[in-house]
Amino acid sequence: MLRPFRSLFGRRAADLPPEGGPRHEDLPRPQSTCYIVGDLHGRADLLELMLELIDAHIGGTGSADPKLVFVGDYIDRGPDSAGVLTRLRELTRDFPENVACLMGNHERMLLDVLADPALRGPRWLREGGAATLDSFGIRSDPLLGPAPEPDAWISAAARLAEALGAEGRDWLNGLPLSWHSGNLWAVHAGADPARGMADQTPRVLLWGHPEFDSAIRGDDAWIAHGHVERDRPVFAEGRIALDTAAWSTGKLTAVAIKPDGSHAFLQT
Repeated sequence: MLRPFRSLFGRRAADLPPEGGPRHEDLPRPQSTCYIVGDLHGRADLLELMLELIDAHIGGTGSADPKLVFVGDYIDRGPDSAGVLTRLRELTRDFPENVACLMGNHERMLLDVLADPALRGPRWLREGGAATLDSFGIRSDPLLGPAPEPDAWISAAARLAEALGAEGRDWLNGLPLSWHSGNLWAVHAGADPARGMADQTPRVLLWGHPEFDSAIRGDDAWIAHGHVERDRPVFAEGRIALDTAAWSTGKLTAVAIKPDGSHAFLQT
């Protein structure tokens, strides 16, 4: 398995060309170059490809102290949720100052299932949870009938908790809901345009807001997000949409944003 970033994240900013340039009030302005990656949904193969693309981009641009942010929804639907979680935990462990993983609504659903499997399990299954169970070697077949017994869910949740381990469960529980640098914010689903970014509710950040795509914010915040599948990424009017349904299309999207507001999309 490839392990990008060790040489680049290990270099001191003083060893690299300075970044900067004119600042534009109508653009995102992170303090250093940021790479924000859209929803993975179990595609460990695409995660590795994206890490290669980002590694090459960092090397080509000489970005000082780059930050790598994942917007959540690492699990469900795709074939290797277990592999994605393992890889992301490695990255946050090895590069804690440079890599941030946010919580998505699918991670929240998984944690809810562990807390109350019989009640929360059926919805999670409808949203792609069977693929996650299968990736951990837990048969989802007994849960796919019209009315599985509560004991079946309790057993599956116990096996999933064991497979994740205490460290894995703690990592999931500790995932933040947002990240920001300068006027650039990353969240999973969106934000309430009538509230400041520091005053958003967890539900909105995880599940979105009905006016997020239509109402103009009253501040200069730019918000990078996933959650809603789109044919192509969007960079407009303070919103950067990155979910290109990687699990089904094979197109995992990231955006590179420099301190001067310039950006480039990277896609597998």
